[in-house]
Amino acid sequence: MSNNADSSLVELLDRARGGDDAARDRLFERCRNYVSVVARTQVEGWMKAKVDASDLVQQTLLEAHRSFVDFRGTTEAEWLAWLKQILSHNTTDFVRRYRGTDKRRVQREVPIYSNVGDGSAAFFRDPTDPGESPSQLVARHEREVQVAEAISQLSPDHQDVILLRNLQRLPFNEVAERMGRSRPAVQMLWMRALRKLQAILEEQDA
Repeated sequence: MSNNADSSLVELLDRARGGDDAARDRLFERCRNYVSVVARTQVEGWMKAKVDASDLVQQTLLEAHRSFVDFRGTTEAEWLAWLKQILSHNTTDFVRRYRGTDKRRVQREVPIYSNVGDGSAAFFRDPTDPGESPSQLVARHEREVQVAEAISQLSPDHQDVILLRNLQRLPFNEVAERMGRSRPAVQMLWMRALRKLQAILEEQDA
């Protein structure tokens, strides 16, 4: 079923601001998978031994609930950016807590979804392709939550290979090392994962 049949994030946001508690709950429910995907891209290998990405997700959503009245944006892009800002702050605090003065960086942000000029998804291209133009950066926000929801429906292996290759933009050799597989096996897994993800997105749009 297409997400068009459901309320948009902006509609849910407006209703939540008007005191509709059900809309507020639905707003955060709709964004949980999105925050989860972003959190998993920010949790580097050494961090996974210390914290589960779900802990960061729970903390981020809890803080967003508490600070909801402080959000001043009006668009979906601003809402998602606000959630990511809270998540990034929590991740940075975690790194500082466990690394002290170590300058280990938080995983740099990579768009979950991006559009290119011909209307196809840059997400499904090689991660080494050039970045987006300003107009493309605006356009891709419309699909980020939907893509995150689709990723959450994939098998764990398919989720991992997409997060490592497409979102963390790691070379295949490193992806293979992290997943404990050969490079050819990882490349095949990646292609199958992208095909499955594309199929889920097409079904959502039907």
